[in-house]
Amino acid sequence: MLNRPAVGVGVIIQNGDRVLLMKRRNSHGDGTWSMPGGHLEYGESPQECAIREAQEEVGVLIANPIFRTITNDIFEQEGKHYVTIWMEATYVSGEARVNSAREMSEVGWFTWNDLPTPRFLPLQHLLAQGYLPSQ
Repeated sequence: MLNRPAVGVGVIIQNGDRVLLMKRRNSHGDGTWSMPGGHLEYGESPQECAIREAQEEVGVLIANPIFRTITNDIFEQEGKHYVTIWMEATYVSGEARVNSAREMSEVGWFTWNDLPTPRFLPLQHLLAQGYLPSQ
């Protein structure tokens, strides 16, 4: 059987001039900062995935997820390949929190010009494309 890329959805959640990031744990990219996100499930739209992952991972409700770009993310050491669909959404409500201490160690709101490091590979690729969130 051939290895095939998995499809992930990254969610750029805006709240004013800040975006929500989480620090990954116990998975590829352990110890790096990333936007909330996860695997696209069978029959699910990227918009539905963005809404679900924001709620499941960090406990926030979002609105109006809009497609922004795609990154091609190959994790050489882990032997993983993801195509990440990036969705941008507006924060609606909820206190951002660590919903699974097994999957993440911290969450926080950061300005685009002051994103923490080290950064998860898909986030690095997003920034390398010159992406800037809409205002």
